[in-house]
Amino acid sequence: MDFSDFYETFFEEAEELLADMERHLLELDLEAPDPEQLNAIFRAAHSIKGGAGTFGFDVLQQTTHLFENLLDHTRRGELTLRRDIVDTFLETKDMLNDQLDAYRQGAEPDPEAFARICKVLQQIALDEMGQDLDGGAPAAGAATPAPEAAPEPEASPEAESAPLAAAEGANLVVALLGVGDKDRELLIEELGHLGEIKGQDGDGQRYEVSLATASGRDEIEAVMCFIVEPEQLEIREVDASASQPEPVPATVPQAEAAAPQAEAAAPQAEAAAPQAEAAAEASQPASPAAPAAKPKPAAPAKSAAKGGESTSIRVPVNKVDQIINLVGELIITQSMLDQTVSELDNVSNGALVNGMSLLQRNARDLQESVMSIRMVPMDYVFSRFPRLVRDLAKKLDKDVELVTEGESTELDKSLTERIIDPLTHLVRNSLDHGIESPEAREAAGKPATGRLTLSAQHQGGNILIEVIDDGAGLNRDKLLAKARENGLAVSDAMSDDEVWQLIFAPGFSTAKEVSDVSGRGVGMDVVKRNIQEMGGHVEILSRPGQGTTTRIVLPLTLAILDGMSIKVGEEVFILPLSAVLESLQPRQEDLYAMAGDDVVLKVRDEYLPVVAVHQALDVTGACTEPTQCIAVIVQGEGRRYALLVDDLLGQQQVVVKNLETNYRKVPGVSAATILGDGSVALILDIAGLHRLSQGKQQAAHDQRRQAPSPYLPQPEKEVEPS
Repeated sequence: MDFSDFYETFFEEAEELLADMERHLLELDLEAPDPEQLNAIFRAAHSIKGGAGTFGFDVLQQTTHLFENLLDHTRRGELTLRRDIVDTFLETKDMLNDQLDAYRQGAEPDPEAFARICKVLQQIALDEMGQDLDGGAPAAGAATPAPEAAPEPEASPEAESAPLAAAEGANLVVALLGVGDKDRELLIEELGHLGEIKGQDGDGQRYEVSLATASGRDEIEAVMCFIVEPEQLEIREVDASASQPEPVPATVPQAEAAAPQAEAAAPQAEAAAPQAEAAAEASQPASPAAPAAKPKPAAPAKSAAKGGESTSIRVPVNKVDQIINLVGELIITQSMLDQTVSELDNVSNGALVNGMSLLQRNARDLQESVMSIRMVPMDYVFSRFPRLVRDLAKKLDKDVELVTEGESTELDKSLTERIIDPLTHLVRNSLDHGIESPEAREAAGKPATGRLTLSAQHQGGNILIEVIDDGAGLNRDKLLAKARENGLAVSDAMSDDEVWQLIFAPGFSTAKEVSDVSGRGVGMDVVKRNIQEMGGHVEILSRPGQGTTTRIVLPLTLAILDGMSIKVGEEVFILPLSAVLESLQPRQEDLYAMAGDDVVLKVRDEYLPVVAVHQALDVTGACTEPTQCIAVIVQGEGRRYALLVDDLLGQQQVVVKNLETNYRKVPGVSAATILGDGSVALILDIAGLHRLSQGKQQAAHDQRRQAPSPYLPQPEKEVEPS
C-alpha cells in the first residue's frame, strides 16, 4: 500500500496535536500540575510518534520517543516541573514542528538541531532523575504508558483458566470476532500499550482480552477500528455485581474537539503500526505482498459513516470555495429572474411572483448556510499568541498577562489566515513600546504585571478586533518631533487621531535601538496596507499613561456583501452598505471652499471632504451642481466623506468578483459584481476614491497654474528663414 496518499492527513492531525500540546504546556500550573493536562501532552507525543513510525519519519519518531519518555516521568511525578523545563518542552515542540515541515516538503530534518534537542532532553533526565533516556532508535514497546511492560501475546495457562470478567484489576473486556491470527497479535500488542493485559482466551471466532486501563472506550475503539471493522469488535465493562455483562458493540471514534482522546484518535490509531510490526515480525515473517503492519487507513472513515455518529468532516478548502462560487452564480441568476418578474403583471402572474419570492428566501438561506461553512472562531487566531506573549515578555524582562475576549466570534477563514501577521505586529509593538518595565510601572503607581487584551466582537456586518494594552500610551510631542525629523508635513494643530496615524507612515519608528523585536521602521505601514487590502481599516485610541487601543474593523467575508446601488450619470456603482451612514440633499450655505479646489460639507458641526464621484471616475452626463446632487455620507479608514451622486437605487446583496485577478487594479475600485440585468457594476473603495479625487484636483490645479496668463505678453514665434 502506498502510504504517501495519507501523508497530508497525518501532517494536519500532527499539527493539531502540537497546537494542543503547546496550549496545555502554557496553561500548566507549575505548583500543582493538572494530571489531565499532563496526560493530554503525553498522548499527543505518543500519537505523533506512532504516526511517524508508520510513515518512516525516523527523526520525528526518535525525537518524540525521547520526549514521550520524559513526559511519562513527568506525569508519574518522578520529574518536578520548573519554568526552565517547560521552556525546554516548548522548544522541543517547536523542533517537532520544524521536523514536520521538513518531511512535508520532502526533505530531511536538520541533523544538528536533532542532535542538540536529544542532548538537552537526555541532560534533563540525568540532572533531575539520575536516569538515562533510551537514546537509540525506539524499540517496539519502549513508550508503553502503563508502569509494567506489556505481556507476550500468548496467554499464560493461569490467565486462560481465570474467568475474564472476574480477572483481578480488570475493568474492560475486549472481544475480537473473526479476526485472523496476525491481526489479532497486532491488536493485542497495541492493547498492551493502552493498559495492562490481565488475561486472554478464545479462538478464531471469538477472542477475549481482559484489560486494566485508564483509557476511555472511545480511545480503544479508535485504535482497534483502524485495523478491523467495527462489527468485529465488542467492548464491555467488567461489573463484579453482574454474572454476565451485556456486550457493548463498538462504535466509531467520535471527532469531538472537546475530548483530548478523540482529537488524537487518527494518529493514535496509526501508532498501532510501528510497535505491532515489530511484534508480528518477531512471531512470524510478514509477506511482502501483504504487510500486516500497514493498517487500512480508510477504516475509521467508513465506520464513522456507517455509525452516523461523526460530528465533523474534513473537506479541502478549494471544494468549499467552489460551492461558494456556485452559490454566488445562483444568487446572480436569481437576481436576473427577479428583475424580469418585477416587470410582469402581478395579478395575472401571481403564482410566478410568489414562486420568485420563495426562491429569493431559499437562495438567501442557502447562501448564509454555505458561507457559515467557511466561518471559523477567532480562537483559531488568538490561540497563536499565548506563546508569543510568554516568550517575548521573558525576552524583554517584563511581566505581562494576556487576556482574550470573544474567542467564539466567527470570521471567514480566508481572513483569519491573513489577519495573523498584522495582529502579530501589533502585539509585538504593544509589548515592546506600550507596556513598561515592572519597575517603571510600580513607580507610576501601576501593578508590576502589565495587561494585554485581545478582543473580537461583531459590529453590524463587520468584525471588530482590538489590541488593548495598559501601558504608557503614545507620546504626542515625541511623534510630532519624529515626523518633522522624517520630513513629514505636520503641524501642532493636528488632532490626536491624525497624530496617532503617523505611526503608519512608511519607515516611521520612535524606537531608540534597532532590535529583533522592533525598531527597524517597517511593519506598521505593512499592517495598515494588509488590512486595507482585506476591505478593512485600522484606528488608534491612546491616553497618556493609561494605554493604547488599536482597533481593526474587517468585513465578515469577502465573498458576498450587502451593498447600496447608486447612479452617477448612466453608470451604476455599489457602495458597501456597512460604510454608508446617511444621505442628504446639500444646501449651498453648508458648502465651503478650501485652499485649492477642495470643498467641504458641514454636517452637524462636522466638516466632511466632498468627493464628486463623476469627477473622480470621469463619468460623463452626470449632475455637476452639488446642490442638485445627493450627498451620501460614508466612512472609510476611520474618516468620513460626502460622496456626490445622482441617485440612490436601493439596497441589494451582491456577489464580489475580484477585479485585480480578472483584469487589473483600478484606483478607487475594490471589486466588481454582476447586476440582475447582466451588466457589470464596480464596487467603490471609499478611501481610494478620495485619494483619486484629490490627485485629479491637484493635477487640474497644477495645469491651471502652468497655463499662460492672458494679461502677460506672449513670446514671439520664431519665423523660419525661407
